[in-house]
Amino acid sequence: MPELTRRRALTAAAALAAAAGAQTLLAPGASAAGHSHGGALEPFDEVYKGRRIQGRPTAMDGMDGMDGMDGMAGTGGGHHHGHGTGYAVFVDGVELHVMRNADGSWISVVSHYAPVAGPRAAARAAVDELQGAALLPFPAN
Repeated sequence: MPELTRRRALTAAAALAAAAGAQTLLAPGASAAGHSHGGALEPFDEVYKGRRIQGRPTAMDGMDGMDGMDGMAGTGGGHHHGHGTGYAVFVDGVELHVMRNADGSWISVVSHYAPVAGPRAAARAAVDELQGAALLPFPAN
């Protein structure tokens, strides 16, 4: 059996790294498994753990409020709902800023490092993270 030299160990490590990199390149969507890609997002209005969470698509041009969301018109006047995602999410009437990632997953200002499958899941994750605390308005600029 040949002796293990530093050169052979480094060659083997480089080969393993190259194989792992090739696997990642061949399956780029694997990290986004379970996340929704494209398609129309449906509005929602529900109570989750005692908190009212709402979400609906917004018009990309006239985003000054949530017409039809039970007294929430003008809540975010002039704010950029969803950072250009075309979707607005609210927790107890306060806007939860959400953003869609390139892989189709969603994050919010409350649970920024925990991507989820959609805006409803982002609202639920925010409620979980808040643990009963009120969501404070997020200043837009």
